Amino acid sequence: MKKILIFALVAVMAFGLVACGKKEAESVKTGFGVSFSNYNSKDFEDGANGKVDAQAYAAGVTVDKDGKVVKCSIDAMQSVFNFNEEEILTGPETVFKTKNELGDDYGMRKASPIGKEWNEQAAAFAEYCIGKTAAEIENIAVSDDGKATDADLASSVSVPVKGYQTPVLLAIANAVDLGAKATDTLGLGMVGTGEQTVVKGDEDSPATAVAYNFYGVLTFDADAKITSCILDASQGKFKVEDGKITTDLTAEIKTKNALGDDYDMRKASPIGKEWNEQADAFAKYVVGKTANEVGGMDLKDGAPDVADLASTCTMHVVDLIGVVNKAAASAK
Repeated sequence: MKKILIFALVAVMAFGLVACGKKEAESVKTGFGVSFSNYNSKDFEDGANGKVDAQAYAAGVTVDKDGKVVKCSIDAMQSVFNFNEEEILTGPETVFKTKNELGDDYGMRKASPIGKEWNEQAAAFAEYCIGKTAAEIENIAVSDDGKATDADLASSVSVPVKGYQTPVLLAIANAVDLGAKATDTLGLGMVGTGEQTVVKGDEDSPATAVAYNFYGVLTFDADAKITSCILDASQGKFKVEDGKITTDLTAEIKTKNALGDDYDMRKASPIGKEWNEQADAFAKYVVGKTANEVGGMDLKDGAPDVADLASTCTMHVVDLIGVVNKAAASAK
């Protein structure tokens, strides 16, 4: 009888250990945020070219049930359009690199009092956010010039923290449950071009610099399969006339998801769906696939040639595939 009891106890303990070993990772929310700044822009003056300097600061996060950041990634797209009195010199074919992609070529290291490049400081701020809530990140102590006063943070981030802080807080606020787990890696992808830029205006339409960005925040499991996906895009449009920027540089820029029906694609869509609806359908479609599988999907004139998307996404998706691939490459 004693032997039977001992064997039963051992069996129960063994089952418990197996159950613990197979404990599923905690679910987390996935979030995306982006903020814009055009303050470095300037008009043509005394023979010196003017420039539209459109910067988009983006962040991706995963957040646990307690509202604490589990993973965080930060990047920025700086789209610079030079112009003179007659035309915009940076054309629609221009492809821009993010600050993370530029690395040392961005050129901040030599001006940094701590000798760190922009991408290094962004990574340090992202790391600092892990384990913290939105309130803790929002209430980071800063000096009058917006720089962190916390000794640990100041040793790795010497620039004003708002550029990193704002998109992270937006990402946390926007975070939703899309199927990601705490153990998943997180990737942030950005594609930026000058597409739709009009270099030389006429009587009916002025020259217009268009900073056209696509964004993707994705999570990946141990098999590199996508577990959650958020896709978005923005078009910062800046009119230039007689060497001067005539668009209000402080005007709000909304992403296509934020615009919703105001983006006004629905009436031109053969399936009657708005951009944000089609992007959401595409984001749901890629879940469960690897980035390579997404990149290898059949396209026709840049749109998905896939039966499963025929009724939900018929728009051009080449740049969305691009951000998926970039997110996969940056995931950690």
